[in-house]
Amino acid sequence: MTATALPTGVVPGTYEIDPAHSSASFTVRHAGISKVRGTVAITSGTIVVGDSLESSTVTAELDARSVTTGDATRDGHLQSADFFTVEKFPTWTFTSTSVSGSGDEFVVTGDLTINGVTKSVELETEFTGAAVDAFGNERVAFEAKTEISRKEFDITWNAALEAGGVLVSDKVKIELDLSAIVKKD
Repeated sequence: MTATALPTGVVPGTYEIDPAHSSASFTVRHAGISKVRGTVAITSGTIVVGDSLESSTVTAELDARSVTTGDATRDGHLQSADFFTVEKFPTWTFTSTSVSGSGDEFVVTGDLTINGVTKSVELETEFTGAAVDAFGNERVAFEAKTEISRKEFDITWNAALEAGGVLVSDKVKIELDLSAIVKKD
């Protein structure tokens, strides 16, 4: 198999995800008619860029206790055993198992662990640029998205609606904006 060239501007090396300049957000349908949006903090992560896309890896950790939707009552419910059981499972993780594609768009496949359950997901990923920042850090950035089923992660709480259907959709859209800095030894 021929190795796929890295996107222009990306050089092999180890990059640490910069939590201050990275974000993870989610969207889920509420009552079948509107959307609830929220965020969860990315606390750490590493992107190891090999000589090709296929030899590259990604790991990340997120803080389940940081889930925020703009409503304190809902946030408390999300942190409870009805949803994320954050006292038992305070950390979510992602570990890539493969990277494939070409150019600036590729798929990062990996194991996502939420609520103590691990499932394989595919992140549709786009390289959005490389730069040296004002502090001399070599930086790369990516955007990624996927869709998961809450039920696959044992998050099954719901409420029936009078008109039919359920309060919270099973499908959750996830979007990531990642900025990473070359790791200095």
